[in-house]
Amino acid sequence: MEKSVRVSFITLGCKLNYAETSTIERQFVSLGCKVSDWRDGADIFVVNTCAVTETSERKCRSIIRKLHRISPSAWIVVTGCYARLGKERIYGIEGVKYVFASDESKKGIAARVLGDYLAGPVSPLAPEVSGDSGGFFLAYSSGEERTRAFLKVQDGCDYHCSYCTVCIARGESRNAPVSDIVSEASAIAASGVREIVLTGVNTGDFGKTTGESFLDLLKALDRVEGIDRYRISSIEPNLLTEEIVDWITSGTKFMPHFHIPLQSGSDRILKAMGRRYDADGFLRKLDYVRKAFGDFYEKRGEDGSDRVFFGIDVIVGFPGETEADFMDTYNLLSRIKPAFLHVFPYSKRPGTPAAAMPGQVPEEVKNSRVERLMALSDILHADFVKANSGRREEVLFESSDKGGRMYGYTRNYIRVERPFDPDAIGRIIEAVI
Repeated sequence: MEKSVRVSFITLGCKLNYAETSTIERQFVSLGCKVSDWRDGADIFVVNTCAVTETSERKCRSIIRKLHRISPSAWIVVTGCYARLGKERIYGIEGVKYVFASDESKKGIAARVLGDYLAGPVSPLAPEVSGDSGGFFLAYSSGEERTRAFLKVQDGCDYHCSYCTVCIARGESRNAPVSDIVSEASAIAASGVREIVLTGVNTGDFGKTTGESFLDLLKALDRVEGIDRYRISSIEPNLLTEEIVDWITSGTKFMPHFHIPLQSGSDRILKAMGRRYDADGFLRKLDYVRKAFGDFYEKRGEDGSDRVFFGIDVIVGFPGETEADFMDTYNLLSRIKPAFLHVFPYSKRPGTPAAAMPGQVPEEVKNSRVERLMALSDILHADFVKANSGRREEVLFESSDKGGRMYGYTRNYIRVERPFDPDAIGRIIEAVI
């Protein structure tokens, strides 16, 4: 290219989207493009979208319009979940040149778009690049800090929960072979990254494509040299098996940090949602994990209590949720005592069974319940940090100098602040919480 093409990337939604965006970015860079901040304008914008709620979709449309105002002549390329569910509406937004709705098409986004851009104008209603949604697109993101990477290990979902469109947007559960993902992890290690977070739509469902198991993957990744820590970003409670927990706590690189969706503490609501567990089963699973890690730390001569960081997803205001159902959730969470809550108001998604259910909860009621659980989350997180206060912990410090301070995370995901020290960047150092 005589002149470098400026490309900007905007990602909305989950860690999986960030991993995919980073891989697309590397494709453009390999073709000679220059990455620019979207606020400074660009020749091509790539927007990776989310469709988990109506608010997410509205935000996607808003950012696309904003990008067109910043650079009216730029080409806007849209991918991600909303690209599949709202393709026609997205094509109606001025400035949009391509909507890549299939997973497989992401492999060729950079080459196709850049080739057309350099060749000359195309129709604003250019057809979507064809692709097989059953394919698997390997991806990872290492972010700006270069100490932690997000590695995609699985895509799609076969669960079909009654409120969710992700199974439509992402397709069936699928994965690359363990050997391919290990190769990606080795490449991440070679770049100097010390910690990997495993991401996916239904991460624990790994193996549908290749006949392997999630535990097979974990064991193989544990052997990758250069990576000192792994975290599992999200896993269904029924897929976090005792066998997996027992192996992790036998002495591996996997941290005492789990992101597990509960969604509701009411068995009646869980059944209506199409979830695959009940409240008591969820409680027993977390108790099992805590005890396993407690035993592990006590064998090493350390205090084993209150070690595990649980981040819990909750949906409030699902159709038919009464105050009593909500209190079942509130009381279960108070008993479980996770370290953090991710709270979402139920969003009515067209085409899902829940959208047609009676008893749609008013917005003001949903918002009130969100506020009550967020207040509980603040209390629970403060209690978790207090319970760990005074312990010596291993901290992986990040690279940013933020006003003379630097930050890192313990094994159980407590944020630690220290005076900035360039010699500590990317190193695991013992510190008192």
